[in-house]
Amino acid sequence: MVKRTSFEKAECPIARSLDVIGDGWSLLIIRDALAGKRRFSEFQKSLGTAKNILAARLRMLVAQGIFELKAAADGSAHQEYVLTDKGKDLFPVMVALRQWADVHLFTPDEICTHLVDRRNGQPLRRLELRADDGRLLQRQDIAIVRSD
Repeated sequence: MVKRTSFEKAECPIARSLDVIGDGWSLLIIRDALAGKRRFSEFQKSLGTAKNILAARLRMLVAQGIFELKAAADGSAHQEYVLTDKGKDLFPVMVALRQWADVHLFTPDEICTHLVDRRNGQPLRRLELRADDGRLLQRQDIAIVRSD
């Protein structure tokens, strides 16, 4: 088995993020949780992954504070995986990934799902980066600086 490189102590925030959520299964679990799934069986049915892989990813996501385990809301003996605030804060990341895929990975005639505003049924605008003063920022407007 190939040993995975840890980015836990990396200076780069993207590398550290990948250490926590950079696995494809983890992102799909988070996607399903944002869509309302909470139980192991719901994730397993949706993803079709082996139970041992799903269990390992969920354990890691709980250990990282993305999910917390809670007693089932229906009073049964089951436990549910509930997104923490840290997990819910991944919503814009997931929207950005979807929007990127819509543009670059699907042909116009290909069937796919889309996010729409529940209130009016309209598609979401593309995510934008804005300065404190409201200006729309492009890649060339942004610099990476080190905080010492």
